[in-house]
Amino acid sequence: MPAFSFFSYRPLKRLLDCFAAAFLLIVMAPLMAGLSVLILIDSGSPILFRQTRSGYKGDLFNLFKFRTLHSEKHNPATPQQHVTRVGRVLRRWGLDELPQLWNVMRGEMSLVGPRPTLPEQVARYTDKERRRLAVLPGLTGWAQIHGRNTLTWPDRIVLDCWYVENMSFWLDFYILCKTPALLISGTGTYGPKGNNMDFRTEDHVAPPKTPS
Repeated sequence: MPAFSFFSYRPLKRLLDCFAAAFLLIVMAPLMAGLSVLILIDSGSPILFRQTRSGYKGDLFNLFKFRTLHSEKHNPATPQQHVTRVGRVLRRWGLDELPQLWNVMRGEMSLVGPRPTLPEQVARYTDKERRRLAVLPGLTGWAQIHGRNTLTWPDRIVLDCWYVENMSFWLDFYILCKTPALLISGTGTYGPKGNNMDFRTEDHVAPPKTPS
C-alpha cells in the first residue's frame, strides 16, 4: 500500500471514529443502561470489566467491557465455563464490547483495527509481529471477520499485519459491513471446545487473505 495513502487516511479515520462512536454512544445509551441493570440483577457488581491492554505502539490503556464472567477467580482460558446467564447473551451478540466505544472516543481504540492484546503477549512479539501495533486497536478487524477466537494467535497476527499494510477507507468499510453477519452467525464467540487458544508462536500461520 502506498505510504501516502496509509498516512493520509489516518486523520480521516480518527475523525470518522469520533463521529461514529459519539453517535453510537447516544443511540445505544438506553440499551447500555438496560444491560447494566440486567448484569446487576443477574450477578451483581461490578458491571464493567476493566483490563490493561496494549494499544498503539504498545502503549498501555484500560479496556472496558460489560462483565460477562462470574466475579470470583477463574481460568481466563476457559471463559465458557464461567460465563453468567446474561454474559452468555452479551458474548453471543458482541454486546459486551459496547463500552469500548468510550475507548474509541478517548483515542485509545478505533472502530476497525487489530484487537488489543495483553502486555505479556506483546512482550513475546517478534519485530515483524509488532507491526500490528502500528495502528490503533479496533472493536472489529480483519482477523475478526475471518474466524475470531477460532484462529490460532499466529494466524490472527498474520491477518492483522496484512490489515496494517493495506489499511484504507474501503477496507474498513468492508470489514464494518461484514461484522454484523459475523455477530448474527455467532461464529468464533469462543475457541475450540469453549477454550481460548494460548498465545503460541509455533502454531500454524495462515496466508494473508484479501477481500472477496
